[in-house]
Amino acid sequence: CFLRSHICVYCCLDLLPNGDFEESPAKSNLKKTVIIGKYSLPKWEINGLVEYVSGGPQPGGFFFAIPRGVHAVRLGNEASISQNVTVNPGSIYSLTFGATRTCAQDEVLRISVPSYSANLSIQTLYSSDGGDTYAWAFMATSKVVKVTFHNPGIQEDPTCGPLLDAIAIKELLPLKYSKGTFPNSFIFGLGNLVKNSDFEIGPHVFKNFSTGILLPPKQLDLISPLPGWIIESLKPVKYIDKKHFFVPSGLAAIELVAGRESAIAQIIRTVPNKFYNLTFTIGDAKNACHGSMMVEAFAAKETLKVPYESQAKGGFKTASFKFQAISARTRITFFSAYYHTRLHDYGHMCGPILDNVRRFMDIENKKHNNNSKRARRLDDLGFAG
Repeated sequence: CFLRSHICVYCCLDLLPNGDFEESPAKSNLKKTVIIGKYSLPKWEINGLVEYVSGGPQPGGFFFAIPRGVHAVRLGNEASISQNVTVNPGSIYSLTFGATRTCAQDEVLRISVPSYSANLSIQTLYSSDGGDTYAWAFMATSKVVKVTFHNPGIQEDPTCGPLLDAIAIKELLPLKYSKGTFPNSFIFGLGNLVKNSDFEIGPHVFKNFSTGILLPPKQLDLISPLPGWIIESLKPVKYIDKKHFFVPSGLAAIELVAGRESAIAQIIRTVPNKFYNLTFTIGDAKNACHGSMMVEAFAAKETLKVPYESQAKGGFKTASFKFQAISARTRITFFSAYYHTRLHDYGHMCGPILDNVRRFMDIENKKHNNNSKRARRLDDLGFAG
């Protein structure tokens, strides 16, 4: 990246400039841990009480987990940090960032760019080591956007507030149907019309350490950081990658980490009254998540409950069921029936993984379509009776 007047121009998309906060303020601009001066944090603009902290034990019995480096920032009451980023107008971008609470109070982190904002509750800790990482997406409305992370809370202890570390950005390319599946797939039911069905297109994943990327629910996230999919639950789902977890195929999958409160859905094209087969893969991420799991799948009026006994060794199974479309659009939904934690780590939430979601027209429909086309062809040639 090239910096001109605190504006980042991207040749490649990864960490924001000083996105890991390892470039520290000058000692003269620090009063203990508090940063003094609006532009004293390199590459960032700060407002309010912003602390520059190191990982490890802290006064008061707290422990700051900073798994990707040594330093992070803590946002006090009404404090914020901002950076101007050069982007392509009309493109979708995903921000990936590490965030966790530092006090017992309910803490909220507000993420905003022009025209988009979300308040993200970080009260629930999904990883016992404090390594929670989130993704949030937006559409660029201008060539330069100001990315802001803000603590909107007012706590009794002004130094309480979200801990923020490792901020990266990634452009999410538009989804494309594979050759031969559209528009013929829609007309004749050939091919798979589930978008991003193997979850290969998603937010940036840090290479050196990852506990998975938490994707916020739809009400907090107008644009999904997982293109094609809707997080329609009260709690997030987790985006996991092949390097750090077991994935049945490809590079990524989804882990359903919050039971019935963690659901993922997509609205797909269908032909009313036609039958379709929905297939998908479930398993475990080889992350010490043991036990009896169950994924529930819904499509139109049909439901399938798929049990899975996890040995936490990276196993998987494929399931399928038939449903009849009742409209031109059908919602398919998946969630975990149970809550799970790691076998010897009850503070780390986990669950079954989902991958390879496919929707194909039922074979009987295809036979009917082929017979209809054959009859029309005979009629065109003058052979029909």
